[in-house]
Amino acid sequence: MVAVAHPFRVHNFRAYWVARLATTLAQVAMVVVIGWQVYDIARRTMGIRDAAIQLGLIGVAQFLPLLVLSLWAGWVADRVDRRWVARGAVALEAGCALTLAWLTWSGTITLGALFTVAALLGVARAFAGPALQALSPNLVAPAVLPTAIALSSIAWQSGSVIGPAMGGYLYAAAPWLPYAISGGLFLLALVMLMLISAVPRAAIRGTTNPWAQMVDGLHYVRRNRLVFGAISLDLFAVLLGGATAMLPVYARDILMVGADGLGHLRAAPAAGAVAIALVFSWRPLRRDVGRKMLLAVAGFGVATVIFGAAGPLLQRWLGPDAVGSDVAPAVLVSLAALFVLGAADMVSVYIRQSLIQLHTPDEMRGRVGAVSTLFISGSNELGEAESGFLAGLIGPVAAVVAGGIGAVLVTIAWARIFPELRRARTFGPPETFEFVPVKEKPA
Repeated sequence: MVAVAHPFRVHNFRAYWVARLATTLAQVAMVVVIGWQVYDIARRTMGIRDAAIQLGLIGVAQFLPLLVLSLWAGWVADRVDRRWVARGAVALEAGCALTLAWLTWSGTITLGALFTVAALLGVARAFAGPALQALSPNLVAPAVLPTAIALSSIAWQSGSVIGPAMGGYLYAAAPWLPYAISGGLFLLALVMLMLISAVPRAAIRGTTNPWAQMVDGLHYVRRNRLVFGAISLDLFAVLLGGATAMLPVYARDILMVGADGLGHLRAAPAAGAVAIALVFSWRPLRRDVGRKMLLAVAGFGVATVIFGAAGPLLQRWLGPDAVGSDVAPAVLVSLAALFVLGAADMVSVYIRQSLIQLHTPDEMRGRVGAVSTLFISGSNELGEAESGFLAGLIGPVAAVVAGGIGAVLVTIAWARIFPELRRARTFGPPETFEFVPVKEKPA
């Protein structure tokens, strides 16, 4: 038996990993600062609830390009060299970051500019998501793909841990600085992607009609109930339980910890996720993966409820001393809840991505990755919009708590609707499933 090389012993994967870390650092830092700037600018002329709605609209601005472009982006990732698709998307993100750095430095930043750049970032992510997801399995042997996914998640979550604090601290030093640093990180990622050598890719079977090939990705996801159940579970659970959209509101007006505290709040979920990803990179999950994913999503919902309610309840019981500093009781409980939330989400991400990648043929990974990116971004961006709009109606605390309860209810429903998730015992060979792509119609 030939030993399979660890992912970090593969040059292409090492370059990919550094690029993933750099892009995540830059993306998350920018998201934090864009959200803070939008809320800060809007709050000067609007009330808290109207400013929260602006945070929701930022999510919509990022999601609409994904909605429009995802099918095409997935087709491009299966037809064009995936390395060049990712390189182009990262170059666009670098341009967005440097533009915001200049506008902020010159004092000409406006809500319109922030919304425009958010939309352009959505365009970049529409292409980067499926290209990078489809590229990763091409870099390592299938036997170590779950380990590679865990390591890739470490890069992503490490960036998510450091990025928020980096954005908050750099913004406190100079508002333009986090954008400038993000631009540099995107350029570093572009260099790393340029270092990845050519990788093999399977040819698309079936029809040569581009539109039919795009739709094949949707058909595959719909017919493979394990893949469909895993993707849609994340969509609806995170859509309802998207507490992170309200973090600027919690940092400024509920926990009262300011911009530095916002960095800590944003970092806490990613810290929990990194801890779990490190465990999985050392000791991958092997048994009862479907049940563990369902339990993790339910835990995500419970942690969301605790985070949403902890600050107001402890402030009511303990008085003003419960908030206002990093060591205040309400802040510590909120950070702990966010840590658990991130850990639970990482379990779900790890299992879901492993199942999807191992149950999808390489020729369709770009298109299936596009559908997955659309669903995941739908859960994130639309979750932010849902949280913002709901907060405008019933207040931010009620919106977060209701979302967490909704995530638990969705998990219970999905366990019944998709028994394939409960029955997924291992990451082993997929159950018997053959997808027949659309065939060319006879002339």
